[in-house]
Amino acid sequence: MQDTFDLTTIIFLALAVFVIWRLRSVLGQKTGAERSPFKPVERGRAEPQARGEGDNVVRLPGADRAAPERVQGTPARDWRGIAEPGSAVARGLEAAVQAEPSFDPRAFLEGAKGAYEAIMIAFAKGDRKTLRSLLSKEVGEAFEGAIAERERNRQTLETTFVSIDKAEIVAVEVRNRVAQVTVRFLSNLITATRDANGAVIDGSAETVVEVPDVWTFARTLGSRDPNWQLVATEAGA
Repeated sequence: MQDTFDLTTIIFLALAVFVIWRLRSVLGQKTGAERSPFKPVERGRAEPQARGEGDNVVRLPGADRAAPERVQGTPARDWRGIAEPGSAVARGLEAAVQAEPSFDPRAFLEGAKGAYEAIMIAFAKGDRKTLRSLLSKEVGEAFEGAIAERERNRQTLETTFVSIDKAEIVAVEVRNRVAQVTVRFLSNLITATRDANGAVIDGSAETVVEVPDVWTFARTLGSRDPNWQLVATEAGA
């Protein structure tokens, strides 16, 4: 009886060790920050589509830092957890709400995280249809170029999304009812590029890496189209 118990215990311990080993091999080990798999699309060159508002000129954060004016007598909202009171981000959010009262920065951040993950996965898969609906013309061309180059070299990109640890609004600008909101993401990914023979030539198929990204989304406030477009990317710090 004692021998049977000991044997059963040993079997269960062996199974537990095997399961832990498999989890580590699938999820990998976390390392420090790594570069983003995306090539930066410079802010100064981005030309987001205005979605029917062809006369609007969209200027990304960094071009003109003049703060949008707040309507006299309108109390500043409490953006606690989103922006510091009196900051440039808070003033930008005020301008966005004035242009579209239903704008909710918290809901926007949740949507931005969803878009970030969807774009990451679509880029890895070469899913051009999904990317076209989420990217501005210039960003779309940059992504298309990277996908086409990958295909010419018979390479494949594997991306496993582990988590988004942080998503914070770092800049907001509203001009001619066109809003541009810049978000800094910090995500955990497993990403690897393989050659035609299946060998990993960049990244790792097992290691979880921390990837910082800074993305800018744009949309014409008050329009019927609720979708935001990605209009610029840069490596985060």
